[in-house]
Amino acid sequence: MDLGIAGRKAIVCGSSRGLGRACAEALLREGVEVVLNGRDEGVLQALAAELTQQTGTKATGAAADLNTQEGRDRLLAACPEPDILVNNNGGPPFKDFRELDRAALEKGVAMNMLTPIELIQRVIDGMAERGFGRIVNITSVSVKMPISGLDLSSGARAGLTAFLAGVARDYARRGVTINQLLPGYFLTERLQEGFDVQAAKTGAAAADVAQSWTDQVPACRLGDPMEFGKTCAYLCATHAGYITGQNILMDGGLFRSVF
Repeated sequence: MDLGIAGRKAIVCGSSRGLGRACAEALLREGVEVVLNGRDEGVLQALAAELTQQTGTKATGAAADLNTQEGRDRLLAACPEPDILVNNNGGPPFKDFRELDRAALEKGVAMNMLTPIELIQRVIDGMAERGFGRIVNITSVSVKMPISGLDLSSGARAGLTAFLAGVARDYARRGVTINQLLPGYFLTERLQEGFDVQAAKTGAAAADVAQSWTDQVPACRLGDPMEFGKTCAYLCATHAGYITGQNILMDGGLFRSVF
């Protein structure tokens, strides 16, 4: 299926690895020029060259800490008028909520709620003026289902979701959509970090922890990041213009609900 977005321009935050990278690669394969983002200049430039060669579409890197004003300015200078914005920011590490002091709480909310909102504020009117915009926020299944140790990440991402619910409806008539993608257990470095933390606390082997998490998933496997990336690309398609204000689970059936 031709997604109808070849020639568009995208910013994919946190795209040097994991789900962000998968989203960037999927968009590049659809002919979308992508600005990659991460903090390591060398890693980004190497990845941009690799993905450009693999996909035949231009990828560039913008090394920036998006939790700073300077970082956000640098990112948007690399792509002042994006048609697509994929918000993705590293969440706070797995930690018992009782160990979170005020500074840690504020940092978590800034990373996973305030920074995405600030980026959206700066690009959404341009999208509306051009009559096309796709904003996808990578949040988590934990917005709907608690995961021990991810309380701060879950709370901040839930706040982002609630904040944008009305914004999505306000901009729908102007060709701009805002949706959230909620990943379950995907094979990423962040998930492995969770396995390692649990293994350290319980004394179990990390491989056994990984299997115990996999056993919770009705699909009987962990997710492939490229599955996620391709779904993200579809939400950015011209065909997806009637999907907005939605929270789309990709979790292999992990969250057990009727709807």
